[in-house]
Parts: sequence; C-alpha cells; structure tokens
Amino acid sequence: RARALLQQLPPQDCDERYCPDLAEEERRQLRAFSARRRQEALGQGLACPVPGPCHGCPCRKCGRRLNKGDPGISASRLGDQFWHPSCFSCHFCHQQLVDLIYFQQDGRIYCGRHHAELFRPRCASCDQLIFMEECIEAEGRRWHLEHFCCLECDEPLRGQRYVMRSGRPCCRGCFESLFAEPCQACGDPIGADSEEVTHQGLHWHARAACFCCSLCRKPLRGQPLACRRGRLFCSDTCSRGQDASSTASDSSDSAFASAPSPDS
Repeated sequence: RARALLQQLPPQDCDERYCPDLAEEERRQLRAFSARRRQEALGQGLACPVPGPCHGCPCRKCGRRLNKGDPGISASRLGDQFWHPSCFSCHFCHQQLVDLIYFQQDGRIYCGRHHAELFRPRCASCDQLIFMEECIEAEGRRWHLEHFCCLECDEPLRGQRYVMRSGRPCCRGCFESLFAEPCQACGDPIGADSEEVTHQGLHWHARAACFCCSLCRKPLRGQPLACRRGRLFCSDTCSRGQDASSTASDSSDSAFASAPSPDS
C-alpha cells in the first residue's frame, strides 16, 4: 500500500519540501499548481451499497449494470454515478486507486501522478514535475536541463551526442568503454558512431574488412552467409574449405543461409 501510494501520489507533486533544488519561481508555481488541483480536481471515493434510486445504473467504466444493494463506489465530483470497486481505477495506468483518492478531469478519474502529467512534464531523472520554461526532450521523455547527464559519469549531455542505455542517456566515452560490444573479427569495441551487424548473438563492424568471409574475405553485407563456430562464410564451398583445413568440425553448425538473416 505504501509503495502504491508513493507511485500514485508523489509527494514532490504537492509539497515543495520534497523539491529542495527548486528556484523560488519554481516553488511559487508548484504551490499554485498544487492548490489549484486540490480545489478543482481532488476527491475521495465513497464505498457504499448502490441506493434504490440508482438500481440498474451502468458502471461508469465497464458499463455493466449495478443493482440495488451491490457494492459500489461513488465520486462526489462526478455526480450521481457509480463504479464497481474493481473498476474505480486510473484512466491512464488502470491501477486501482489506493484509499479511493482520485483526481477528475473531463469526466475521467486519474491517480495523482497521471493527473499532474496532463498539465506538466515530469523529469525522467528526478521524477519531479518540470516548471522551468526550458527542458530537454529526448526519446519521448523529458528532463530538467541540469539532469540530462550520463548515467555513469554524470557529465552534462546538453548539446552532446549520447547513447540510450536502459532508458537513460550515456555519453559516448562511457558507452564505448563499458557497454560497446567487441567486434568478432578485429576485437575492437563497436563504438556509438560505428555501423554494426549482428548475427546469432555475435557482433561485427559493418565495414567490409570485418564483416566478410573468413576464408576468401568476400564482403558479406547484404549477401547470403553461413556462420560456424563464430566465423562467417560466403558459401557452402568456403565453409567446406574451412572444414578441410580444420582438425575438428561440427556439422550441426553448417546450415547455410539462403538469404540474409533479419539481424544482419
């Protein structure tokens, strides 16, 4: 319950004490925003048996009828309407509302988190609402200017190139030193600026010198290929030629691809 409350009613959305880094103007806007929401949208549902005059009324969410005496939830801000207890949930995230606390907007009920996000963007780093005139938008999410930093070294990334890693931005240096896959051919990391080809969970630079037949060195980009024991071949002939020069072979890997794999 406590975890659900923190998710649905973030304290930083209504109390400046949870936002110590805000400038004075941002604090003023937060106070005004919170007061307006409490006055215009905040309510608490009431659990009660459906009264006689509402016998047969449809549930506001699912439309199934509620009969006299059935357990129901009413919301005073939305008039004489009822919900099934399991239907009294946020219109956006569909979670049932803890303690029946809701915010209404245009006839719909929301948890506090998603009601606030109807009006203000939320920083993907600190989870606070953004009241600044400027923010950074990337990958469908938004950040405070000062919070758009590398997830590893905290280097500011405003105006810099970056790579997304687990939903967080990573600078090129950290990505290449910590996360870049090694090329199966040359062994060097495949940097953020390099084109990459993957096949059967292995990785190569897309350049001809790396992504090529292990025997005749023919470039394989866009061509049929076979992969055996981590090595690429342009044809069954080259694959057999490799077998002839090897002391051990594995026939289970010898399937020759008649067309490029989706990964490549």
